[in-house]
Amino acid sequence: MANTQKAIESGKTVLGIELGSTRIKAVLISEDHMPIASGSYEWENRYESGVWTYGLEAVWTGLQESYRNLRNDVLEKFNTPLQTIGAIGFSGMMHGYMAFDKDGKLLVPFRTWRNTMTGQAAERLTDLFQFNIPQRWSIAHLYQAILNRESHVKDISHQTTLAGYVHWKLTGQKVLGVGEASGMFPIDSKANDYDARMIEQFNAQLKVENLPWKLRDILPKVLVAGDSAGVLTEEGAILLDPTGQLQAGIPLCPPEGDAGTGMVATNSVAERTGNVSAGTSVFAMIVLEKALSKLYPEIDMVTTPTGKPVAMVHANNCTSDLNAWVDLFKEFTDALGVEMSESKLFEMLFKKALSGDADGGGLLAYNYFSGESITRFEEGRPLFIRTPESRFTLSNFMRVHLFSALGTLKIGMDILFEQEKVRIDQLLGHGGFFKTKEVGQKMMAVAMNVPVSVMETAGEGGAWGIALLASHMLHKSENQPLEAYLADRVFADEKSIRLAPDQADIDGFTAFMERYKKGLVIERAAVDALR
Repeated sequence: MANTQKAIESGKTVLGIELGSTRIKAVLISEDHMPIASGSYEWENRYESGVWTYGLEAVWTGLQESYRNLRNDVLEKFNTPLQTIGAIGFSGMMHGYMAFDKDGKLLVPFRTWRNTMTGQAAERLTDLFQFNIPQRWSIAHLYQAILNRESHVKDISHQTTLAGYVHWKLTGQKVLGVGEASGMFPIDSKANDYDARMIEQFNAQLKVENLPWKLRDILPKVLVAGDSAGVLTEEGAILLDPTGQLQAGIPLCPPEGDAGTGMVATNSVAERTGNVSAGTSVFAMIVLEKALSKLYPEIDMVTTPTGKPVAMVHANNCTSDLNAWVDLFKEFTDALGVEMSESKLFEMLFKKALSGDADGGGLLAYNYFSGESITRFEEGRPLFIRTPESRFTLSNFMRVHLFSALGTLKIGMDILFEQEKVRIDQLLGHGGFFKTKEVGQKMMAVAMNVPVSVMETAGEGGAWGIALLASHMLHKSENQPLEAYLADRVFADEKSIRLAPDQADIDGFTAFMERYKKGLVIERAAVDALR
């Protein structure tokens, strides 16, 4: 206690804050990299005028509240005010579209990664670059705005991501970590910068449009793990902590995306490692030993926070439909007058899935709240389907909804495993899907047909991951690369639970996936019919 109090007073702690899809989380870590305090704020995207968005006022309300809750947690636990910090890092949902004019005004409402409105641009850029450009990438949003002749495009002075926006407002620096930047525009991993050839190809397109800027003029500068990315300004300190207690001058690491912080939080930044993050969306990240043999529309190429190439399979939808069903069951228990917390209800329902039939009893579900580029859906319609012969039990119902949360991911991962023969020793899992012990982990292992491990620290998630990146920046004078820093200083004594898939369960999931692929025509009919 005394040592921690001293560390807090002397600024030997490190703060990480991540803006996730449903929660903004702040984590304060000590010199041994372990969390000592936290704070959070629940928020949700809005669907307005056909766009998934968050208002800027919600961003700052959420950041201030999560920091306030963390500051109060520190005071309650250690009876010490939080006034200075060794370093800070910000992370957030990758991709999307935030365009600002020369006065720093947001030109159109923030378009998040969840939007699937950029199909034309993504297709044209993929063909132009011969490099997969997914719809959610920032460059696809920019080019679609150009193709749509949106009037604001000529006024763009700066384009960034959510994490980049927060970092800019707190430091004045228009920068991004390379992993986050790789979700805006393709990266040359040898140069750890935007791909110069593709930049010129895009600029050639701009000439036709007669726009007053070139692409590099508006993109943030690319930094790598360990680089300094500015300091907290006086204005930034007040913006984060309106009470005025937090001191200015604190160094910040480059802002990173949730994919990069997930890699860091699971020690999956070296070659032949992989991690899967499963929450509102689900994505798997595999650090490659060699380049893929060809372009795949289903596979995104991004990088680690140090610039190593990573194959990413991303599905927009994972737990949202599951959460909706649990909310329905919660209404039922409340109507019965049964007192049960939502977390307990989640645990009970998830565990029921373990006793279901291996294939889910012939049931079928689609968790598509929004579109999915891997399966070519611009919009989604959550569905549950059964035949008269299906075994309609609670266990099978829950099992199939867990399977459905992984169905689209499986289609993309099969390209890596079966066509490209990518090999990894295990996947590290993190996110809300793994919160109930063993259940999500077992389902993921069955779906991926590879052992899945969950670390004891996996629940700390991306906020912890960006705090580790900020801590690494503080120790960069030791010339220890991120991979070694994590292996030797952070995860040396880490304990994890490893589960390998059972063959009978693998066969059951394979049967489910055959049903899932055939049934996609039902999802298509629902999208077409229910508008």
